[in-house]
Amino acid sequence: MNLRRRMRVPLVITVCLMIAGISLAAAMQSVQIKSGVLRATPSFLGKVVAKVVYGDRVEALGNKNGWSKVRPPAGVKNSGWIHDSALTYKKILLTAGQSDVAQGATGKEIALAGKGFNEQVEREFKAQNPQLDFKMIDQLEKIIVSDDQMQRFLEAGRVRPQGGAQQ
Repeated sequence: MNLRRRMRVPLVITVCLMIAGISLAAAMQSVQIKSGVLRATPSFLGKVVAKVVYGDRVEALGNKNGWSKVRPPAGVKNSGWIHDSALTYKKILLTAGQSDVAQGATGKEIALAGKGFNEQVEREFKAQNPQLDFKMIDQLEKIIVSDDQMQRFLEAGRVRPQGGAQQ
């Protein structure tokens, strides 16, 4: 092997490692919804294996049909699938000066503020659209279906997620 070829090998290895380092850094994402779940399969009907909250940093391990397989933050046991719409590459910071923003705001307020919504914006929208009735939306927001209730409903209806079992 001549000298030029021997010099190219370390260069190629170095470039590959640099590219891998860049792609690993890019694989970190933030949860951009109030709260979310990681599922056993890439489906909204998949069994819930872990929970994440707004601002959590997760490591992307793979992607399939609009879903990302992620490793959750420390303290959360199981890796799982989460829909891409729940993630952003932006790093979400929840600190303001010396204190944690989460201490002064609810999770819902933080998630909405992260997307540009707050009580003032809602009041202005309602003032500009007095003909709209938000009572039904307010009632719907109060409905909470537990993971167990959802799984029982799916089993009773023999609903199977497309692309994978519930597991």
